[in-house]
Amino acid sequence: MLVRAFVPAHITAFFVPVFHDDPLKAGSLGAGINLDKGTNVFASIETGTLERHIHIAFNGEPVKREEAIISYSVAERLVPNDFLGEVEIWQYFDFPNGHGFGNSAGGALGTALALSYAFGGTWLKASQLAHEAEVKHKGGLGDVIAQLSGGIEVRVRAGGPGVGVVDNLFFEDYRVLVVPLGRLSTREVLDGDVVGAIEREGRLALERLLKDPRPERMMILAREFAEKTGLLSGELLELARQLDRVLSNPSSMIMLGRGLFALLREDEVENAINLLSDLDLPYDVTGIHEGRPKVGRWVG
Repeated sequence: MLVRAFVPAHITAFFVPVFHDDPLKAGSLGAGINLDKGTNVFASIETGTLERHIHIAFNGEPVKREEAIISYSVAERLVPNDFLGEVEIWQYFDFPNGHGFGNSAGGALGTALALSYAFGGTWLKASQLAHEAEVKHKGGLGDVIAQLSGGIEVRVRAGGPGVGVVDNLFFEDYRVLVVPLGRLSTREVLDGDVVGAIEREGRLALERLLKDPRPERMMILAREFAEKTGLLSGELLELARQLDRVLSNPSSMIMLGRGLFALLREDEVENAINLLSDLDLPYDVTGIHEGRPKVGRWVG
């Protein structure tokens, strides 16, 4: 059997980390955007061996357990102990790892959904396992529940699936510009001194967004959050200011990655692309993914 799951990439605009001893009560408040591109997970399940084997690969390259601890921990809980056969999990990422696109959560959730589809399970249980693995191994706090909701999401109560509460903003036909420039460690940021500023500014941004729940307002608040926390500074801030000159909404920093994102109207796409091409910088323009992830048998 071959099962495919697609999980949208997720960009966090602003956030408030919420820690708890119970992984399902840990999570984040905040807002973000789910993209039409993301993580495709293919799970191949074949019986007939004398032992139970699980193998994971990233973009076609096999990875060791310590290099994919989150997805391996999900798979080991979902493949029955008495299963005799080979389980191969192939994860393909449209965006680079460590750049703030929720790849870790995408791989975990895609793995959980594909294996639950194959061996029996529910959406809630699968997503809770993925969230617990993310929290336990410090991959992230709010990506799984955000990716489940689709669209432009607002996390109004922290926690994993079944505990946290996510709302969605209405939006027009926006495109999303992403400029991925480098890695930024979620673990290092959340373990650093900046957490106090993130909590203060993130709660304020959420409060203000809920009073005026529009994508345009979210981008203004995201930019204020990024600058006031000190996360957006230096050359990255200067690039954001250059982008702002050709956009109607402010650009902001991808949380957490060294990169930028922006909402583009159709007539703004060409100018943004021309600017980034002139600067010789990487970029992508994609749509917003509405609805939850996709999972089913793969026949193509």
